[in-house]
Amino acid sequence: MSTLYARFIAHVADALDALEREGQLPPGLDRGAVAVEPPRDASHGDLATNAAMVLAKRAGTNPRALAGLIAPRLEALPEVESAEIAGPGFINIRLSPALWQEELRTILAAAEGYGRSGVGKGQRVNVEYVSANPTGPMHMGHCRGAVVGDALASLLEYGGHQVVREYYVNDAGAQVDVLARSAFLRYLEALGRQIGAIPEGLYPGDYLKPVGAALADEFGERYADAPEAEWLETFRRRTVAAMLDLIKDDLAGLGVHHDLFASEREVQESGAVDRALALLDEKGLVYKGTLPPPKGKTIEDWEPVELLLFRSTAFGDDQDRPIKKSDGSWTYFAADTAYHMQKLQASDELINVWGADHTGTVRRTQAAVEALAGRPALDVKLVQMVRLLRNGELVKMSKRSGSFVTLAEVVEEVGKDVVRFTMLTRKNDAQMDFDFAKVVEASKDNPVFYVQYAHARIRSLHRKAEAAGVDASAQADLSLLDDEELALVKLAAQFPRLVESAAQAHEPHRVAFYLGDLAAAFHALWNRGNDDPSRRFLIEDNQALTRARLELAAAIGQIIRNGLGIMGVAAAEEMQ
Repeated sequence: MSTLYARFIAHVADALDALEREGQLPPGLDRGAVAVEPPRDASHGDLATNAAMVLAKRAGTNPRALAGLIAPRLEALPEVESAEIAGPGFINIRLSPALWQEELRTILAAAEGYGRSGVGKGQRVNVEYVSANPTGPMHMGHCRGAVVGDALASLLEYGGHQVVREYYVNDAGAQVDVLARSAFLRYLEALGRQIGAIPEGLYPGDYLKPVGAALADEFGERYADAPEAEWLETFRRRTVAAMLDLIKDDLAGLGVHHDLFASEREVQESGAVDRALALLDEKGLVYKGTLPPPKGKTIEDWEPVELLLFRSTAFGDDQDRPIKKSDGSWTYFAADTAYHMQKLQASDELINVWGADHTGTVRRTQAAVEALAGRPALDVKLVQMVRLLRNGELVKMSKRSGSFVTLAEVVEEVGKDVVRFTMLTRKNDAQMDFDFAKVVEASKDNPVFYVQYAHARIRSLHRKAEAAGVDASAQADLSLLDDEELALVKLAAQFPRLVESAAQAHEPHRVAFYLGDLAAAFHALWNRGNDDPSRRFLIEDNQALTRARLELAAAIGQIIRNGLGIMGVAAAEEMQ
C-alpha cells in the first residue's frame, strides 16, 4: 500500500520535476536525502520536507529561494491547506481535515494490511538468533535475544522481505562431549547403579534424568560397563537431539519458532571450511604469518608461531585472524566463516542476534562475510543481559531447580505476551531489568499494561455500543471529528512510516515505543469524557457522533493489533 508519506514524497518529486522542465533546477540532482516527515513541533503543521535544504547548494542557490519555488506547487494540491517556509528553508505543510478523514477510512479498509510495505523488495534475509548451546533448557539469559530476533524477523516480513529464521546448533565443541558424559551418568542411574554426587565439570541438572531413562530403555545394560569410546558418539547424538527438543518446547512457549536448525558438526563434516578457505585464498586473503603479542605481553614474553591467517584488517578489523591452530586443526573462527558462507548461498543479507559477550567477535565475522560476499552483508545486533527482580530485589536462583531461572518458569508465571512485550521496551543493547511485580502492574507506568488496556477499552467500547443499540453499520460522518480527534489519526498515520524505518534499521523496539505513544494519546482522548460527558466516545442520544468516534477507536485498535502482531503479542480483548 502507498503510505501518506510516500504519496507526499511523490508530490515533492513532481514539484522538482516541474522545476527541472522549466529550467529553474539543474537536471540530475541526487534526491536520495529528500525526506517528508512529521515536524518536531506539531503546531508547525502536519508534514515537513527538507527538499530545499538538501538540494540548494548543488542547485547553485540558497535554500529559502529554492523553497520559495517548491512551496507554491505543494500548496496548489487540493489536500494541502498551506505550505510555509520555515527557518533556513524547511517547508511545513498543513493538510486538510478531509485528508485525515480519508486516512482513517484507509486504516479501516486495509485492516491487518495497514502498515505492510514493499520496502524490502523481496530481499532474502537470514536472521539467526538464540543459537544457545544444546546443553540444557532455555534460561532468561536466552530470552531477550529470542524475542528480539523473532520480532525482527516478523518486522522484516511485514516490510516486504523474505525471511529465514535460523538456529545454529553448536554441536561440535567440547561442551557436547561433556553433555554426553553427564547423560551417561543418568543412564547408569536409570539402570539402578549408584552414581553418587555429580562430578565437578559435568552438567548436574535433573533435566538429564529423562534422557538417561530413555537411553536405559533403548540400550539396557549394553554400555553400562563399556569404555567411553564405544558409547560417546551415540550418547552425544541422542542427548543433543533430546536437548534440542527441550529447547524447541521452551521457545514454543514463548511463541518463538525457527525455520532451520543448522548443525555446526554437519558444516564441518561437509567440507565447507575447506571450500571457504579456498575462496578466500583465491581472493588473496589468506597467508602464513605470525600475530603480534597479546595486549599486556612484551615481545620477551611472547613466542611467535607461524599460523594460517585471514587478512581481516583489509575489512576494518584491528588484526588478522587465525584460520588454523598450531596443531593444524581449524579455529572456531574458520568454522564460523564456513557457516556464514553457507548462509550467504541462500540469502542477500545476514543478521545475527548475539549476546553482548560476543562483542569481540563481531568485526572479524563481518570482515569474513564481506570478503566472501564482496560487500558488507552482515549486521550484528548485540543483546544485553536481563536482570531478574522481584519487587526490586534481585532474583538469583530458581526455587524449583535451585540454579538458574528457566524461561519456562518465567513464561508460566507472567505469560508469554508480557515477557515478549517487556523484552522490546528497551533498545537491544541497553541494560534491562525484568521485575516480576512491575511487568504485571496495572499502571500507566507499565507499557505492557497501558497498551493492552487501550485495546481492551476499545473492544469494550464496541460491545457497549452494540448493547446500547448504536447502528455501527451506518455510514459514519467523519467530519464530526474535532481537531484533537484528528490529531490521533495523524499519529496513527505514522505507523506505516514507522514500520519501514524500523525494518530498515533492524530495530523492532521502535514498534513497542510507538504503540506506547499511541496508547497514551488514546487514553488522553478517552479521559476527556471524565469531566465532560459530551467528549465521551459513546453518547447514546447522538448516534452520528458516536459512529464517528467508534470508527476512530476501531482504527486505533487495528493499529495496536498490527503492531502487537509484529511483536508476537496477542491483543487483549478485556483486562482480567
